[in-house]
Amino acid sequence: MGFLQPNMPVVDLDTWRMLPRAQRIRPVAAHLATAGFGTPDVMPLMYLVKQVLFVLGGMGFALATRGIDGFTDVGSWWTEPIVFQKAVLYTMLIEVVGLGCSFGPLSGRYFIPMGSSLYWLRPGTIRLPPWPGRVPLTGGTTRTPVDVVLYAALLALLVTALLSDGTGPIPALHTEIGLLPVWQPIAILSVLAVAGLRDKVIFLAARGEVYASLTLALLFTGVDAIVAAKVVFLVIWMGAATSKINKHFPFVIASMLSNSPAVRPAAVKRLFFAHWPDDLRPSRLSAFVAHVSTAIEMLVPLVLFFSHGGWVTAVAAVVMIGFHLGILSSFPMGVPLEWNVFMIFGVLWLFVAHAGLGLTDLTNPLPVAALFGVLVAVVAVGAVSPRRVSFLPGMRYYAGNWDTTLWCVKPSADDRIRSGARALCDIQHRELQRLYGSADETLVPLHLAYAHRSMNTHGRALFTLVHRALAGRDEDDYNLCEGELICAMTVGWHFGDGHMHNEQLIAALHERCSFEPDEVRVIILDGQPIHHRIQEYRLVDAATGEFERGYVEVDDLVIRQPWADDVPVHVGWSSATDA
Repeated sequence: MGFLQPNMPVVDLDTWRMLPRAQRIRPVAAHLATAGFGTPDVMPLMYLVKQVLFVLGGMGFALATRGIDGFTDVGSWWTEPIVFQKAVLYTMLIEVVGLGCSFGPLSGRYFIPMGSSLYWLRPGTIRLPPWPGRVPLTGGTTRTPVDVVLYAALLALLVTALLSDGTGPIPALHTEIGLLPVWQPIAILSVLAVAGLRDKVIFLAARGEVYASLTLALLFTGVDAIVAAKVVFLVIWMGAATSKINKHFPFVIASMLSNSPAVRPAAVKRLFFAHWPDDLRPSRLSAFVAHVSTAIEMLVPLVLFFSHGGWVTAVAAVVMIGFHLGILSSFPMGVPLEWNVFMIFGVLWLFVAHAGLGLTDLTNPLPVAALFGVLVAVVAVGAVSPRRVSFLPGMRYYAGNWDTTLWCVKPSADDRIRSGARALCDIQHRELQRLYGSADETLVPLHLAYAHRSMNTHGRALFTLVHRALAGRDEDDYNLCEGELICAMTVGWHFGDGHMHNEQLIAALHERCSFEPDEVRVIILDGQPIHHRIQEYRLVDAATGEFERGYVEVDDLVIRQPWADDVPVHVGWSSATDA
């Protein structure tokens, strides 16, 4: 690939376009295995510059605190408790504004690099309440002026806190500067909770499971705050590691490393696949990397938590920093880069600078135990019942096992979806056509997206279920659209989480667009519960509702190639057989 020019698959377009979809995906998947998306080098460089600016911005807010000074004398102030507190709130602000995860071209945003605040400050856009039938005053899917005020208040409170000074000496924390006034984090958490009950997407985009939990932990008294923050980090790491004990994760490793700009030679990329180009299942090397990284994420945090200093802590810290740098250097889809930078800072601040503090230093263990219990309970429920808990609070980060959707959309619905959602960008295939200039030139990048989805195990299920969703219909009449990009277009944010583009979003769009039967059909695939080797699916017509449900077996997914669309389907109910 070049600095400005992408490295795209070369096919005989006239012959290739006449092949069945599975056969069109095959050569594109082989290219993906050795060149990734072929992203030009300017793209990761742009994201790298963005991380430098992110760090400089965080330093700026720290230096805005009375008692902290010296841009080139970071060593004199970086261990102050208020610096960590501001780092938490600063990263939450970056995320909830839309400058963090799901920003830019590596998230499928080409012309307008972000959504989030550009949607959530406008009445009339779509919101998705988590429990509209249970929580009073949260029903409906249309953003109101009240929602806009709540979101704007959250941004204002975050900026106010970041520009505030500490409240004074806290001897237990060895600080003369102190922490932020208590009312500020309480107000931020309160507004985030209310806004999140009105629109779960805002809570998820703020990465509430990380930054809200840490903000709450830092409200505890004295050293309890630091120990509680360590507990939050421990649950994040170990929860994520637990979710990766599955058959899906090696596929993520193979796909992620083949797309990594840090792994350059095609010959090296091929090592992550069983036998390129005929067998693109993960190789033993990919499985080894998956198992080692899972072990690191599960075990090394325990060493950090209990070692309390010395060379053992130093080695564990270096390992965890290397772990997050490895993720950063691969520029994974969804680009959770700021999160990884923050986690690296957290390793240094919590477990190195304050290595000596642990459970025996707690003055009131009950609040810390309660926070730990709630976080673990959410992770456990999400592991057992993925449909009930988003993969973000469920800590199922990049495990290859998350809820997904694939939307089959007739061209007649394209304009109505955009206008009905008051979207700022266009539907996936039209965005690409605008980028590449013609429908023909769009076909290859579209199939790169299909191939990337199929490199993960759930892609084989989704493309198999397309045939069932469109049975008796001409599949060429439909465009296949990634559910997460539909979500980005209509809701303003996405991070691969199927909870944001399932039946709730389908109903919200139908209310605005009045789809005809057969015009939009959606395949919804749940993640795998930790105690079962199946993934349940539902087929939904946007106009008439669900018309089939059943499951696929994970063992059938992992033995197939990325281009396979013949996965055995176990139908539990179908309107056709019911009739």
